Amino acid sequence: MQLDKSILITGATSGVGLALAKRLAGARGLHVMATGRNAQALEHLKTLGVEGFCADLRDVKQLEWLVSRIGIPDVMIFSAGVGKFNLAHEASDEEMQAMLETNVLVPMQLTKRLLPSMMERKSGHLLFVGSQAGKVATPKTSVYAATKHALIGYTNALRMEVAPYQIDVSVIHPGPIDTPFIDLADQTGGYKQALGARLLSVDSVAYSIMEMISQPKREVNLPKIMGLTSKLYALAPSTVERIGRSFFYKK
Repeated sequence: MQLDKSILITGATSGVGLALAKRLAGARGLHVMATGRNAQALEHLKTLGVEGFCADLRDVKQLEWLVSRIGIPDVMIFSAGVGKFNLAHEASDEEMQAMLETNVLVPMQLTKRLLPSMMERKSGHLLFVGSQAGKVATPKTSVYAATKHALIGYTNALRMEVAPYQIDVSVIHPGPIDTPFIDLADQTGGYKQALGARLLSVDSVAYSIMEMISQPKREVNLPKIMGLTSKLYALAPSTVERIGRSFFYKK
């Protein structure tokens, strides 16, 4: 990839965000910036030529600090995300708040602060990492799925608002990825066991995001067949829910 662009990645200290930052670090003509809460990971990225900003963006003061330091990126990649998989009545208030803030509120707040300058410049690319859970929920993902569903609604409206300013809005919807995220989200190991070889690799998701940077698209589903699953869900929701319930949740 040879582009003359500045890129900021949130959630860049683990999982897909970290893999993406490492891949982009070697691309000629890119100014890659990364933010996350793991200072050690950011120090490692610094050795690769990535400019790091250690911050917890759920704290508005730290978010404002980040905005004051990064300028206006050409490409903004929202990769940060948290999840906790459990039954709706078992989710703690703290878990719900963390998911809503990290997965929904922070991307909205950061977008709000970057958009005016992008609109004035008449260019920019906002790339959000969503989830297939936002399209087809499964048992024990009620809160997480709700946050990703909210992201779909937000980006669909945002895309129409910024189109006159030549700003692209892209969303990639991966299925479950083999990262520490899924181990933390479901400490029973049930999801990982049920999915087995169906888990996506970190590299495959990072590669797809890199393709979207070069050629912006409205939406990408991973694996591609998942795009058909969401369409089937719209046509026969009861059938899909029955299959999903038996696959992921055996009482």
